Amino acid sequence: MTEIANAGPMDSSKTAPDFSNWSCPLPLVGYPSIVMGHGGGGKLGNELVEHLFLPAFRNAALENLGDAAVLELASGRLAMSTDSFVVQPLFFPGGSIGELAVNGTVNDLAVSGAEPKYLSASFILEEGFPLVQLAAIVASMAAAAATAGVQIVTGDTKVVERGHGDGCYINTAGIGVLRAGVHVGPHRAKAGDAILVSGTIGDHGMAIMSVREGLEFESQIRSDCAALNGLIAEVLESAGLAVHAMRDPTRGGLASTLNEIANSSGVGIEIDEASLPVRTEVQSACDLLGLDPVYVANEGKVVFFVAPEAAPQVLSVLRAHPLGRDAARIGHVTTQHPRMLVARTGLGANRVIPTQIGEQLPRIC
Repeated sequence: MTEIANAGPMDSSKTAPDFSNWSCPLPLVGYPSIVMGHGGGGKLGNELVEHLFLPAFRNAALENLGDAAVLELASGRLAMSTDSFVVQPLFFPGGSIGELAVNGTVNDLAVSGAEPKYLSASFILEEGFPLVQLAAIVASMAAAAATAGVQIVTGDTKVVERGHGDGCYINTAGIGVLRAGVHVGPHRAKAGDAILVSGTIGDHGMAIMSVREGLEFESQIRSDCAALNGLIAEVLESAGLAVHAMRDPTRGGLASTLNEIANSSGVGIEIDEASLPVRTEVQSACDLLGLDPVYVANEGKVVFFVAPEAAPQVLSVLRAHPLGRDAARIGHVTTQHPRMLVARTGLGANRVIPTQIGEQLPRIC
C-alpha cells in the first residue's frame, strides 16, 4: 500500500467524494464508476483504500493495512479481519466458495500472528438459487471451520431478486487472539531478510480458469484452498521473533503481495525466478492463456520474511508439514531499489515486477 500523506479530504457538502486532490498520476483516477479492476488487488484497488476509505475511516488500527487489524485492549491484543467472496464457479476442483470463505478469513488472521477463534458468515442469495447447492456450501463451510479449529458464531442472510445476485455471495469476519510477543506486519520487513513461500504458486487461480475455459491437462489443476493457521503456528513456535512479516498472496498473487510489503517497509525485494515453485500444469495453463503465474491468486500459501539465520530452520519446519512440502526460499530483502520488486531471470538479467493496475483473473475469490 502507498503512503497516505497526500490523500484528498472528503467533501461533506457533496453527495460524492471529492477526487480533485488525488495524488496518483492519470489515468488511474479517471474512473467515474467502479470497474472490475477496483476489486483486483492492484493499483486501482489500492487507490480506493488510500484516497477514499482511509481518509473517511482513519484510525491507528486501520492504518497498518495488514490482513487483519490489531486491536489493543486492556486484557490483551485481538486481531479482526473481514472479507467477501464472489468466486465463479461456486464449486471448483479442490474446493468451493464455502471453504474459500472460511479459509480466507482464517488465513488473514493467522498471517497477522493471531490464533483464529470466531467467524461470522453473511450470505447474499439470489432468488431461485437451489437449496441443494446452498446446503453443500454450508456443509463445506462447517467442515472447513472444524478443520481450522474455529467457530462460526453469528451471521445473516439476505435475498435479492432473480438476476441480481449471481447465485451466492458470502461475507465472513473473524476474530483471533494475538500471540504474546509476536509482532509481525507488512511494515516490518528488514534488509537481509530471507523470503520463503510455503509451496507452489498460482494453483487456485488456474484451477478456477481451467474450469471456466474448459482446459484439460494430464493432471487436473486443483485449488490450494486450505487453512494455514496450523502451519503458521508451527513456524512461530520454532522461529518466534525471527519472523518479521507474513502474508497470504491471494488476489494479485505473489507479485502484488511482495510489492505491498516492499512499499510498506520501504525496502527493495529481489527474487530468483528459477526458485519460484510452479507446477508444470499451472505453468502450461498460464502459457496457454498468456498469464504470469506471479500474478495468479493463491488460497493456501503464505510468504514469510525471516531473519537470514533462521531461514534454514523455518524451511525445514515448512517442508515437514503437509501444507508446506513444496516450500522454497525465493529471494531476499535489500536496501537497493527501495519500494520495488525485482526478479532475476533465467538469462541472468533483472526485470522489475510492478503491481498491476487491476487483475488478470476476475472473480477468483
